[in-house]
Amino acid sequence: MRETPLDISICSHAILQPGLFVVPDTTQDERFASNPLVTGDPFLRFYAGALLKSPDGYPLGTLCVLDYHPRDIDQQQRFALQALANQVMAHMELMRSHREQKRLIAELESARHEMANLAATDVLTGLLNRRAFERRLCSTLASIKRGAPPAAIVMIDIDNFKQINDTYGHPVGDSVIKRFAKRCHSIVREADVLARWGGEEFMLLMPHTTVDEAYQAASRLRQLLASQAMIADTTEPLYVTASMGICRLDEASELQERLHAVDQLMYQAKERGRDCIAVEGTLSDPKCA
Repeated sequence: MRETPLDISICSHAILQPGLFVVPDTTQDERFASNPLVTGDPFLRFYAGALLKSPDGYPLGTLCVLDYHPRDIDQQQRFALQALANQVMAHMELMRSHREQKRLIAELESARHEMANLAATDVLTGLLNRRAFERRLCSTLASIKRGAPPAAIVMIDIDNFKQINDTYGHPVGDSVIKRFAKRCHSIVREADVLARWGGEEFMLLMPHTTVDEAYQAASRLRQLLASQAMIADTTEPLYVTASMGICRLDEASELQERLHAVDQLMYQAKERGRDCIAVEGTLSDPKCA
């Protein structure tokens, strides 16, 4: 028998008593003489129960021994029963502590993960931030030096962004940044890494990609910007353009030199009239010629 109904359980009496609760002969105790567990199967005659109480004083149950024959227990047996009850409570508290510890560890891990995401994420756009992008760039370059195919880096800068802020205000400027990030994201592949480099500048890392393939992706972004207004609910639809620089990342590359190179290419694109793409070794876009 694994359990008994609460309304006829002898333990329901024991749990209300401090210390040990001993019934030498249930047939001689008016509380239990007519109990179905005494008058019928399993014909219990003896009960001894030690209270299981939580450290803060709540009775949780009992540890009990039973017999089919009347009997009594001596002091040594009473001490042993209480000692076993103490061990049961200690084990239950240990289990509770382990569960609490596991919960706290899970909460800490979740908080650590959230903090890591926040540390790597640009708050406005949800893209990677500069520090996180540099880590990905270092990782990709290390893979290339170990034999992976070359990659391409694209620096993208929104043209005349200060004028947008001055004309429409910073809330509109923030909206342009967020929508521009989505436009950029729409032309990249799953393996590409897009980040907000700072202000109105964005960086795109395209693994396993030639500069010509990166130029085609950049051209798609230019066409998308030209065909769709960034904000349509102003007095006049607001279109934006971008200047872009593209350089190669290969086994001979050094990180800081490549970042400087793509930055200079982006400024070449701006100096040649904006809304164009400067590619390392050539000026492929007609507007840059």
